[in-house]
Amino acid sequence: MGYQWPYANEVGETEQASCDVLVLGGGLAGCYAAIAAARKGKSVILVEKGATVRSGSAGSGFDHWESACTNPCSKVTAKEIAEAYIDEQDHYSNGIAHYIECREGYDRLLDMESFGGKIRDTEDEFKGAEFRDDETKLMFAYDYENKFTLRVWGSTFKPALYKELLRLGVMVYDRTEATMLLTEVKDGKKRGIGACGMNVHTGKFYTFLAKSTILTMSRPARVWLFNPDLMGLCEFRPPQSIGSGHAMGYRAGVEFTMMEKSVKGEFSAAGRSYPPYGAGNNHNTWYAATMVDARGVEIPYVDRDGRELKIVSERYYPVKGQKFFLKGGVIDNPKYEYRGPETLEFEELMKRGYQLPFYADLSKMPEMERKVIWGMMVGEEGKTKIPILDNYTKRGFDPQKHILQSYGTGWQSASFLSQERQLFGAPGGILNDWDLKTNIDGIYAAGDQLYASDCCGFAAATGYYAGRKAADHAGEVAYGTPSKEEIEKEMERLYAPLYVENGMDWRELNMAMSKAMQTYCGGIKCKDLLLEGLDLMESYEREFVPKLSAQNPHELMRIHEVLDILEVSKMILNACLLRESSSAQLCFERSDFPEMDPEKDRCFITIYQEDGQVKSRRVPLNYYGDDVEVEYEKRNQDYIGGERS
Repeated sequence: MGYQWPYANEVGETEQASCDVLVLGGGLAGCYAAIAAARKGKSVILVEKGATVRSGSAGSGFDHWESACTNPCSKVTAKEIAEAYIDEQDHYSNGIAHYIECREGYDRLLDMESFGGKIRDTEDEFKGAEFRDDETKLMFAYDYENKFTLRVWGSTFKPALYKELLRLGVMVYDRTEATMLLTEVKDGKKRGIGACGMNVHTGKFYTFLAKSTILTMSRPARVWLFNPDLMGLCEFRPPQSIGSGHAMGYRAGVEFTMMEKSVKGEFSAAGRSYPPYGAGNNHNTWYAATMVDARGVEIPYVDRDGRELKIVSERYYPVKGQKFFLKGGVIDNPKYEYRGPETLEFEELMKRGYQLPFYADLSKMPEMERKVIWGMMVGEEGKTKIPILDNYTKRGFDPQKHILQSYGTGWQSASFLSQERQLFGAPGGILNDWDLKTNIDGIYAAGDQLYASDCCGFAAATGYYAGRKAADHAGEVAYGTPSKEEIEKEMERLYAPLYVENGMDWRELNMAMSKAMQTYCGGIKCKDLLLEGLDLMESYEREFVPKLSAQNPHELMRIHEVLDILEVSKMILNACLLRESSSAQLCFERSDFPEMDPEKDRCFITIYQEDGQVKSRRVPLNYYGDDVEVEYEKRNQDYIGGERS
């Protein structure tokens, strides 16, 4: 391969494995899917590009578990919170998945505790705190009255899940990227029969045969924002989590929706942001930190009705006439009547004479509030334990006497241009039914592969649910017969860059695609721009892809990622062409179709491929039924009846 590679050279070698249920992706959703299927007595293979023990967006940790509505202290129902999510997203929402999240999310926490993960203040570190229930030792975030979001020690979760996978006999293929779904047509209908993959250390090619397959890989990334020299810390999710599941699903004919939705960048590896939660702010992990201006003058919080809140405790409770409020995760800037305490808008602060820069001042907060933000939440959230909590502390930061600057304007940690987009905040993804099944029999989806996906509780609950349903399906069908020709073609595609000498580096193409997406699919779109973008992407496919060159399996994996980003980019461009109106809720603006959210277009517009052609259909926003609780209970009596474990 040109120089000494530390792993065995198995390029061209093949291996076939079979199972009842195949799980693609070893993050939270994938681990829980595999556990659910194994508990039902099925043979399970889990395929993960990284190392499952710490892979995925939750690998380094997370600080809260949203929508644990059935915990013993909760004062809200799963239906209430699920419907609130649906309403907040103006019904461009995954009502099925959100209800599953709210109904089963706490069950998955109890599972986690049994695996060895930490979900309670067992050492009584926060005993007596306003946000702690001293009987159960559970700790709550955001809404202290209704207690449906839990503070957790998320850095303990992935190792505990990995240990449970091994205990249950799940076959884990680490350092193995899934690259293609296997399908066959039986009785005139397409069904999933497994997948292909490649070991990213050795280059060995795998064929996995399965009766059911579950897609639990990441949402897309590096589509609009990429810098080859800044791949790491500023990206909220792992930089290798780039949406390969979306690409392979789209190639296989899986149906997606809301792929036209993208928001302005938040965290990115393109050098446009600061490390997550490493700058002072008052959102999510830092909620509800006291903010001060350059003079040290405290910036007031106001409630839903604009009333100024005088004491810190008031920031965590609903106001009169407000049953609960949503905060954290996907609901970071609520827009409807359930909104929680928010600081005044930036423009209003300037009118009142507050001076930049602003700072988070934890010294002005009660001891337990200061301690839980800096000592727990900042520390457990993704990528914060070592880079932020440990490093800042070692360098002398003391939250009892120091303040931390908030960069950018307002409360943002960085400023992004309108063309710098990301698939963040309940983005597009796979359209699912009540079994979390795709439009292809035998292929299921969970976590970030679903449209309008949320955070950790969402991933765990939908993963476990999909695992149950996929296991049931596996008991009803036989193995399929994959096409030998298709498998050989996939091997040829995967290995091709190894035989290109003095070719093009994967970073060059990723950079070119990101610039193209900023130019032709940015903040404001129109038909001519989108078609230009598609034409450019297709020219990259013709002219540059054959020139990509790899010296080893790791570089080969990076090339495969870029090819998947190219596939996703084309899907996004085509999805944007399909919606011929603008939409505030979808963060979607077309200069040639400026009408905003017309009734005729208040629907899900799907996109999928059939015989190489782009296809689409319209699906009502409430396709999953008018009452999510009723629809769920129709289909899950076995689970409700006590088969939780």
